[in-house]
Amino acid sequence: MTDIGYTLSSEEHSPTDLVEHARMAEAAGFDFLSISDHFHPWISEQGNSPFVWSTLGGVAAATDEVDVGVGVSAPIVRLHPAIYAQATATVAAMFDDRTFYAGVGTGENLNEHVLGDRWPEHAVRLEMLEEAVEVVRKLWTGREVSHRGEHYTVENARLYTLPEEPPPIPVSAYGKRTASAAAEFGDGFWSVGPQEVIDVWEDAGGDGPRFCQLQACVADTEADAVATVYEHWPNTALPGELNAVLPTPAHFEQAVEMVTKEDIAEGSTITDPDPGAHIEGIQAAIDAGYDHVYAMQVGDDQAALIELYREEVLPSFS
Repeated sequence: MTDIGYTLSSEEHSPTDLVEHARMAEAAGFDFLSISDHFHPWISEQGNSPFVWSTLGGVAAATDEVDVGVGVSAPIVRLHPAIYAQATATVAAMFDDRTFYAGVGTGENLNEHVLGDRWPEHAVRLEMLEEAVEVVRKLWTGREVSHRGEHYTVENARLYTLPEEPPPIPVSAYGKRTASAAAEFGDGFWSVGPQEVIDVWEDAGGDGPRFCQLQACVADTEADAVATVYEHWPNTALPGELNAVLPTPAHFEQAVEMVTKEDIAEGSTITDPDPGAHIEGIQAAIDAGYDHVYAMQVGDDQAALIELYREEVLPSFS
Protein backbone atom coordinates (compact mmCIF):
# COMPACT_ATOMS: atom_id res chain seq x y z
CA MET A 1 0.00 0.00 0.00
CA THR A 2 1.23 3.48 -0.86
CA ASP A 3 0.81 6.48 1.43
CA ILE A 4 0.15 9.81 -0.30
CA GLY A 5 1.51 12.90 1.42
CA TYR A 6 1.67 16.66 1.22
CA THR A 7 4.67 18.98 1.52
CA LEU A 8 4.83 21.76 4.09
CA SER A 9 7.15 24.13 2.22
CA SER A 10 9.08 26.06 4.87
CA GLU A 11 10.77 28.22 2.24
CA GLU A 12 7.51 29.75 1.03
CA HIS A 13 5.24 30.07 4.05
CA SER A 14 5.15 31.44 7.58
CA PRO A 15 5.08 29.00 10.49
CA THR A 16 1.47 29.91 11.28
CA ASP A 17 0.43 29.27 7.68
CA LEU A 18 2.32 25.96 7.64
CA VAL A 19 0.38 24.79 10.69
CA GLU A 20 -2.88 25.71 8.94
CA HIS A 21 -1.78 23.91 5.77
CA ALA A 22 -1.08 20.83 7.89
CA ARG A 23 -4.58 20.98 9.35
CA MET A 24 -6.11 21.38 5.87
CA ALA A 25 -4.09 18.51 4.43
CA GLU A 26 -5.11 16.12 7.21
CA ALA A 27 -8.76 17.08 6.75
CA ALA A 28 -8.43 16.40 3.01
CA GLY A 29 -7.26 12.85 3.68
CA PHE A 30 -3.50 12.92 3.10
CA ASP A 31 -1.71 10.05 4.84
CA PHE A 32 1.38 11.97 5.92
CA LEU A 33 3.11 15.33 5.83
CA SER A 34 6.71 16.21 4.99
CA ILE A 35 8.30 19.46 6.08
CA SER A 36 11.56 20.97 4.87
CA ASP A 37 14.34 22.11 7.22
CA HIS A 38 16.07 25.22 5.85
CA PHE A 39 17.92 28.19 7.31
CA HIS A 40 17.46 30.16 4.07
CA PRO A 41 14.95 29.99 1.23
CA TRP A 42 16.46 29.14 -2.15
CA ILE A 43 15.65 32.62 -3.48
CA SER A 44 14.38 35.71 -1.68
CA GLU A 45 11.08 35.63 -3.58
CA GLN A 46 10.11 32.53 -1.60
CA GLY A 47 10.27 34.75 1.46
CA ASN A 48 10.38 32.41 4.47
CA SER A 49 12.42 29.89 6.40
CA PRO A 50 11.06 29.35 9.94
CA PHE A 51 12.73 27.10 12.50
CA VAL A 52 11.26 23.72 11.67
CA TRP A 53 11.27 22.37 15.24
CA SER A 54 9.06 25.20 16.49
CA THR A 55 6.73 24.77 13.53
CA LEU A 56 6.44 21.03 14.20
CA GLY A 57 5.21 21.74 17.71
CA GLY A 58 2.34 23.68 16.17
CA VAL A 59 1.68 20.92 13.64
CA ALA A 60 1.54 18.33 16.42
CA ALA A 61 -1.04 20.40 18.30
CA ALA A 62 -3.16 21.20 15.22
CA THR A 63 -3.44 17.65 13.82
CA ASP A 64 -4.70 14.39 15.25
CA GLU A 65 -3.77 11.34 13.20
CA VAL A 66 -1.56 12.21 10.23
CA ASP A 67 2.05 10.99 10.25
CA VAL A 68 4.82 13.58 9.78
CA GLY A 69 8.43 13.57 8.64
CA VAL A 70 11.28 16.02 8.22
CA GLY A 71 12.46 15.76 4.65
CA VAL A 72 15.28 16.19 5.43
CA SER A 73 17.64 17.63 8.06
CA ALA A 74 21.44 17.64 7.92
CA PRO A 75 22.64 17.09 11.52
CA ILE A 76 26.29 17.50 10.62
CA VAL A 77 27.30 21.20 10.64
CA ARG A 78 24.57 23.71 11.50
CA LEU A 79 22.92 21.22 13.85
CA HIS A 80 25.16 19.15 16.10
CA PRO A 81 23.81 15.57 16.22
CA ALA A 82 23.22 15.86 19.99
CA ILE A 83 20.91 18.83 19.39
CA TYR A 84 19.22 17.01 16.53
CA ALA A 85 18.68 14.02 18.83
CA GLN A 86 16.98 16.21 21.42
CA ALA A 87 14.87 18.06 18.84
CA THR A 88 13.62 14.91 17.14
CA ALA A 89 13.00 13.09 20.42
CA THR A 90 10.86 16.00 21.66
CA VAL A 91 8.89 16.23 18.41
CA ALA A 92 8.35 12.47 18.24
CA ALA A 93 7.08 12.51 21.83
CA MET A 94 4.59 15.25 20.89
CA PHE A 95 3.22 13.12 18.05
CA ASP A 96 2.57 10.38 20.61
CA ASP A 97 1.34 7.22 18.82
CA ARG A 98 1.78 8.67 15.32
CA THR A 99 4.90 7.96 13.27
CA PHE A 100 7.45 10.74 13.05
CA TYR A 101 10.14 10.19 10.41
CA ALA A 102 13.48 11.81 11.28
CA GLY A 103 14.82 12.15 7.75
CA VAL A 104 18.49 13.05 7.33
CA GLY A 105 20.86 13.92 4.49
CA THR A 106 24.22 15.50 3.73
CA GLY A 107 22.70 18.95 3.27
CA GLU A 108 23.28 22.03 1.15
CA ASN A 109 25.80 24.80 1.63
CA LEU A 110 22.89 27.26 1.47
CA ASN A 111 21.83 26.24 4.97
CA GLU A 112 24.92 24.76 6.57
CA HIS A 113 27.61 27.44 6.16
CA VAL A 114 25.95 29.98 8.46
CA LEU A 115 28.11 29.30 11.54
CA GLY A 116 31.29 29.88 9.57
CA ASP A 117 32.32 26.23 9.48
CA ARG A 118 34.06 24.76 6.44
CA TRP A 119 31.71 23.12 3.92
CA PRO A 120 33.32 19.71 3.32
CA GLU A 121 33.17 17.70 0.12
CA HIS A 122 30.38 15.17 -0.16
CA ALA A 123 32.43 12.12 0.81
CA VAL A 124 33.38 13.77 4.12
CA ARG A 125 29.80 14.90 4.76
CA LEU A 126 28.62 11.33 4.25
CA GLU A 127 31.12 10.12 6.86
CA MET A 128 29.91 12.86 9.20
CA LEU A 129 26.28 11.86 8.64
CA GLU A 130 26.92 8.23 9.48
CA GLU A 131 28.66 9.20 12.72
CA ALA A 132 25.90 11.71 13.49
CA VAL A 133 23.24 9.00 13.18
CA GLU A 134 25.30 6.83 15.54
CA VAL A 135 25.32 9.65 18.11
CA VAL A 136 21.58 10.24 17.72
CA ARG A 137 20.75 6.59 18.29
CA LYS A 138 22.95 6.42 21.38
CA LEU A 139 21.17 9.42 22.89
CA TRP A 140 17.73 8.04 22.03
CA THR A 141 18.42 5.14 24.42
CA GLY A 142 17.95 7.52 27.34
CA ARG A 143 21.30 6.54 28.81
CA GLU A 144 24.11 8.96 29.59
CA VAL A 145 26.31 9.22 26.53
CA SER A 146 29.92 10.22 26.03
CA HIS A 147 31.18 9.97 22.47
CA ARG A 148 34.58 10.89 21.07
CA GLY A 149 34.58 10.24 17.37
CA GLU A 150 36.34 11.54 14.30
CA HIS A 151 33.89 14.40 13.79
CA TYR A 152 31.85 14.83 17.01
CA THR A 153 32.33 14.94 20.76
CA VAL A 154 29.55 14.43 23.29
CA GLU A 155 30.19 14.52 27.02
CA ASN A 156 27.90 13.23 29.76
CA ALA A 157 24.74 13.91 27.76
CA ARG A 158 21.39 12.33 28.52
CA LEU A 159 17.95 12.91 27.01
CA TYR A 160 15.11 12.84 29.50
CA THR A 161 12.21 13.52 27.09
CA LEU A 162 11.84 10.57 24.73
CA PRO A 163 9.07 8.99 22.64
CA GLU A 164 7.78 5.51 23.39
CA GLU A 165 9.69 4.20 20.37
CA PRO A 166 12.65 5.82 18.56
CA PRO A 167 11.68 7.38 15.21
CA PRO A 168 12.85 5.74 11.98
CA ILE A 169 15.73 7.58 10.27
CA PRO A 170 15.32 7.52 6.48
CA VAL A 171 18.44 8.72 4.65
CA SER A 172 18.34 10.94 1.57
CA ALA A 173 20.32 9.80 -1.46
CA TYR A 174 20.73 10.94 -5.06
CA GLY A 175 23.81 8.95 -6.11
CA LYS A 176 24.87 5.34 -5.93
CA ARG A 177 27.52 5.77 -3.21
CA THR A 178 25.09 7.52 -0.88
CA ALA A 179 22.35 5.01 -1.66
CA SER A 180 24.63 2.14 -0.62
CA ALA A 181 25.59 3.94 2.58
CA ALA A 182 21.95 4.75 3.31
CA ALA A 183 21.16 1.05 3.17
CA GLU A 184 23.82 0.38 5.81
CA PHE A 185 22.91 2.93 8.48
CA GLY A 186 19.43 4.22 7.63
CA ASP A 187 15.88 3.06 8.34
CA GLY A 188 14.50 4.04 4.96
CA PHE A 189 15.17 5.95 1.76
CA TRP A 190 14.35 9.56 0.81
CA SER A 191 14.62 11.16 -2.62
CA VAL A 192 12.87 13.67 -4.89
CA GLY A 193 11.87 11.52 -7.83
CA PRO A 194 11.84 8.07 -9.38
CA GLN A 195 15.57 7.41 -9.76
CA GLU A 196 17.72 4.37 -10.38
CA VAL A 197 19.43 4.87 -7.02
CA ILE A 198 16.55 3.16 -5.26
CA ASP A 199 17.62 -0.07 -6.97
CA VAL A 200 21.13 0.40 -5.61
CA TRP A 201 19.71 0.98 -2.14
CA GLU A 202 17.60 -2.17 -2.36
CA ASP A 203 20.49 -4.26 -3.71
CA ALA A 204 22.63 -3.08 -0.78
CA GLY A 205 20.04 -4.40 1.67
CA GLY A 206 18.05 -1.23 2.26
CA ASP A 207 14.83 -1.66 4.21
CA GLY A 208 12.09 0.64 5.45
CA PRO A 209 9.82 3.33 3.99
CA ARG A 210 10.74 4.89 0.66
CA PHE A 211 9.89 8.55 0.22
CA CYS A 212 9.58 10.41 -3.08
CA GLN A 213 8.55 14.03 -3.61
CA LEU A 214 6.66 15.20 -6.69
CA GLN A 215 6.73 18.92 -7.39
CA ALA A 216 3.59 20.49 -8.80
CA CYS A 217 1.73 23.73 -9.33
CA VAL A 218 -2.05 23.58 -9.62
CA ALA A 219 -3.48 26.69 -11.28
CA ASP A 220 -6.35 27.61 -13.62
CA THR A 221 -4.19 26.98 -16.68
CA GLU A 222 -0.86 25.35 -17.41
CA ALA A 223 0.52 28.72 -18.47
CA ASP A 224 -0.45 30.20 -15.09
CA ALA A 225 1.26 27.31 -13.31
CA VAL A 226 4.45 27.69 -15.33
CA ALA A 227 4.52 31.42 -14.56
CA THR A 228 4.10 30.73 -10.84
CA VAL A 229 6.91 28.18 -10.77
CA TYR A 230 9.13 30.51 -12.79
CA GLU A 231 8.54 33.27 -10.22
CA HIS A 232 8.62 31.27 -6.98
CA TRP A 233 10.69 28.14 -7.63
CA PRO A 234 12.97 28.57 -10.69
CA ASN A 235 15.76 26.75 -8.82
CA THR A 236 14.00 23.51 -9.75
CA ALA A 237 15.56 23.83 -13.21
CA LEU A 238 19.16 24.33 -12.10
CA PRO A 239 21.50 21.62 -13.38
CA GLY A 240 24.09 19.45 -11.66
CA GLU A 241 25.27 20.09 -8.11
CA LEU A 242 24.50 23.81 -7.91
CA ASN A 243 21.75 23.21 -5.32
CA ALA A 244 24.32 21.65 -2.98
CA VAL A 245 27.17 24.14 -3.34
CA LEU A 246 25.77 27.68 -3.80
CA PRO A 247 25.92 29.49 -0.42
CA THR A 248 23.25 32.23 -0.44
CA PRO A 249 19.86 33.12 -1.96
CA ALA A 250 21.67 35.89 -3.87
CA HIS A 251 23.84 33.29 -5.60
CA PHE A 252 20.76 31.26 -6.51
CA GLU A 253 19.12 34.39 -7.88
CA GLN A 254 22.13 34.89 -10.12
CA ALA A 255 22.09 31.24 -11.20
CA VAL A 256 18.39 31.14 -12.08
CA GLU A 257 18.86 33.97 -14.55
CA MET A 258 19.74 31.17 -16.99
CA VAL A 259 16.35 29.48 -16.40
CA THR A 260 13.52 30.17 -18.85
CA LYS A 261 9.81 29.47 -18.74
CA GLU A 262 10.42 26.84 -21.39
CA ASP A 263 12.79 25.08 -18.99
CA ILE A 264 10.02 25.03 -16.39
CA ALA A 265 7.42 23.79 -18.87
CA GLU A 266 9.70 21.00 -20.05
CA GLY A 267 10.96 20.06 -16.57
CA SER A 268 9.71 17.62 -13.96
CA THR A 269 7.28 19.97 -12.18
CA ILE A 270 3.67 18.96 -12.88
CA THR A 271 1.97 22.07 -14.27
CA ASP A 272 -0.95 20.40 -16.04
CA PRO A 273 -4.21 21.16 -14.17
CA ASP A 274 -5.64 17.79 -15.26
CA PRO A 275 -5.77 15.49 -12.20
CA GLY A 276 -4.69 12.66 -14.50
CA ALA A 277 -1.21 14.19 -14.73
CA HIS A 278 -0.86 14.02 -10.94
CA ILE A 279 -2.21 10.48 -10.80
CA GLU A 280 0.29 9.44 -13.48
CA GLY A 281 3.14 11.09 -11.62
CA ILE A 282 2.29 9.31 -8.39
CA GLN A 283 1.88 5.99 -10.19
CA ALA A 284 5.28 6.39 -11.87
CA ALA A 285 6.86 6.85 -8.44
CA ILE A 286 5.03 3.78 -7.12
CA ASP A 287 6.20 1.76 -10.12
CA ALA A 288 9.77 2.86 -9.38
CA GLY A 289 9.51 1.34 -5.91
CA TYR A 290 8.40 4.18 -3.62
CA ASP A 291 5.72 3.56 -0.99
CA HIS A 292 5.47 7.13 0.38
CA VAL A 293 4.81 9.67 -2.39
CA TYR A 294 4.13 13.29 -1.49
CA ALA A 295 3.25 16.36 -3.51
CA MET A 296 4.57 19.88 -3.16
CA GLN A 297 2.48 22.81 -4.39
CA VAL A 298 4.59 25.76 -5.56
CA GLY A 299 3.19 29.21 -4.84
CA ASP A 300 0.76 30.89 -2.47
CA ASP A 301 -2.38 28.95 -3.36
CA GLN A 302 -1.94 25.76 -1.35
CA ALA A 303 -5.69 25.12 -1.25
CA ALA A 304 -5.71 24.53 -5.01
CA LEU A 305 -3.61 21.37 -4.75
CA ILE A 306 -5.19 20.21 -1.50
CA GLU A 307 -8.68 20.41 -2.98
CA LEU A 308 -7.68 18.78 -6.27
CA TYR A 309 -6.15 15.88 -4.39
CA ARG A 310 -9.10 15.58 -2.01
CA GLU A 311 -11.61 15.42 -4.85
CA GLU A 312 -9.74 13.70 -7.69
CA VAL A 313 -6.34 12.26 -6.82
CA LEU A 314 -6.47 10.65 -3.37
CA PRO A 315 -9.56 8.55 -4.21
CA SER A 316 -7.52 6.89 -6.99
CA PHE A 317 -5.12 5.45 -4.41
CA SER A 318 -7.48 4.60 -1.57
